[in-house]
Amino acid sequence: MLILPCPCCGLEAAEIELAPGGEAHLKRFGPGSSDAEFEGYLFNRHAAKGPVLERWRHAYGCGKWFLAARDSVTMEVYGTYAARLPQPPEEIIARIRARHPDWQVPA
Repeated sequence: MLILPCPCCGLEAAEIELAPGGEAHLKRFGPGSSDAEFEGYLFNRHAAKGPVLERWRHAYGCGKWFLAARDSVTMEVYGTYAARLPQPPEEIIARIRARHPDWQVPA
C-alpha cells in the first residue's frame, strides 16, 4: 500500500485516505490558447516508468492538495512537498538522482 507523508498536516496518509490528482506541474492552457496547445494540455502526459511527480489530496485528513515524487515501478516515495512550489525541492531532486542519475525535472 502506498503511504505518503502529508506536508500540510504532517500525518502519514495511507492510499485509502488520499485522492489522486494526476500529473503535477502541468502548464494549463485555456481561453485564448491555440487548439494545439489546449489539446496538448488535455491529452499529453509524461507516462514514464520510474520517477513521477503527482498531485494528491489528503481527502480523509486535512483535505489539502500536495505534490509527491515517487517511482511508478518500485513505488518508492522520494518525498512530498507543498502544491504551491513550481518544482520539487532540491533534497527530493537529489534523492531521485541518487537512484536515477540522468533524471531531469519534466518541462
